[in-house]
Amino acid sequence: MNKDSKILVCGHRGLVGSALVQSLKEQGYHNLLLRTHTELDLMNQSQTLDFFKQEFPEYVFLAAAKVGGILANNTYPAEFIHNNLQIQSNVIHSSYLTNVKRLLFLGSSCIYPKESPQPIKEEYLLTGPLEPTNRPYAIAKIAGIEMCWSYNRQYGTKYLAAMPTNLYGANDNFDLNNSHVIPALLRKFDEAKKSGSPTVEVWGTGKPRREFMNSTDMASACVFLMTLSDQKFMELANPSVCPLINIGVGHDVTIRELAELVSDVVGFKGKIVFDETKPDGTFRKLMDVSKLSSMGWKYSIELKHGLSFAYESYLNKDK
Repeated sequence: MNKDSKILVCGHRGLVGSALVQSLKEQGYHNLLLRTHTELDLMNQSQTLDFFKQEFPEYVFLAAAKVGGILANNTYPAEFIHNNLQIQSNVIHSSYLTNVKRLLFLGSSCIYPKESPQPIKEEYLLTGPLEPTNRPYAIAKIAGIEMCWSYNRQYGTKYLAAMPTNLYGANDNFDLNNSHVIPALLRKFDEAKKSGSPTVEVWGTGKPRREFMNSTDMASACVFLMTLSDQKFMELANPSVCPLINIGVGHDVTIRELAELVSDVVGFKGKIVFDETKPDGTFRKLMDVSKLSSMGWKYSIELKHGLSFAYESYLNKDK
């Protein structure tokens, strides 16, 4: 990408999209196409195609999606599969019709089988059953990966599918019912601290392990991938191979360890209580990031440091 290339960031207000915008601007990319949902409904096929034909973006980061934690996935399964299929189908097909040079489709580590060997390599995709609690979302994202590969094979496009591990950071969703684990914990511990509560309840046993990556690092990795030389990029987006690459930090912590870290960052002095009647989800989801590492990229933000910034974002979100 050139500094004046026309770059579309779909979903620029969310956790992933806002981090992408910040990273692009910091690196000197200034010709960014940014539209809110009100301005451009990516679930509307004709509206999406009309936008692409009017603006002709050269590069597309597809970060727009319906996302959420275990409770949200269990409560709104139809929306998770329908909305995500609609968005990605419209954007990927419109990108093809208007000759977008490169597209980066963003998914999640939940695309992999529930019982994947650890760490999870890209080739483990579709080798076993999915985690039931987020299967509709995972299937939608798997369809997006297959769509990128199919267009690369049939039309010679250059579409890449990047699967980040569990993300957190600024502009996260802190709703207790629909958020992911880190923003939910930050809010729970903060509210307990302010109310003087002696305990904080955390879902599950605390034993599952999770890998966490700051959204700033994730955005850095995405821009790194989109700015690879043609030769390096085509090693990933070659029509003969699935254009899938993991993005992560390569190590994990237990949910108990995470809760203790959050408690420390927030300054909560009470007791952590685990509700073992609530679901744990997949026991472990550690990403194998050797493919990305071999290309020269590595994360820079350690978890406790990143949690401090995320907590600051939470405290300032309504100011």
